[in-house]
Amino acid sequence: MSTFNKGIEKVEVTLKWDPSPLGTPDNDLDIVAATYTADAPHGDPAYLVHFDSRSPDGTITLNRDSRTGQGFGFDEIMTLELDRLSETYTRVIVGVAIQQSEGRKVFGDIEGTAVRIREGYTVLAENDFAEVAGATAATVAEFLRDESGQWRIHATVRGFDTDPDGFASLMGR
Repeated sequence: MSTFNKGIEKVEVTLKWDPSPLGTPDNDLDIVAATYTADAPHGDPAYLVHFDSRSPDGTITLNRDSRTGQGFGFDEIMTLELDRLSETYTRVIVGVAIQQSEGRKVFGDIEGTAVRIREGYTVLAENDFAEVAGATAATVAEFLRDESGQWRIHATVRGFDTDPDGFASLMGR
């Protein structure tokens, strides 16, 4: 659990959406995390975690990946153990992308979308993507390591109109 002086240690990012109507293609949303090094905090990411994967050091893990939104509550879960992340990394961006395999879909086309970021039982941020309804992808949080080495969150939603691959290259710029 973080305190004002301690910073953020471990967070859980959860995502939910309603299944598509019967007879229509499934909606598939994905949580994506990009890590950036101190020498290139706004360049290309050092690595990405998405699509049922984990970081090379095991500090960022996509624990549950849903391709349909079926289930109760939050269907997709990513854990970020920021306190274990190497000091090489000073910035982590978390976003959500809509798979575009069945034609162009935007957040406004998908019912019941929501993202929640928690540390323990403390909710750090929540959003329903309403302000980016016309976007195909969005960043939802930026985690920054401050000068004392502690992690802080900047929760903001920024929409993009691109496919998941394009989003991965644009999300941290």
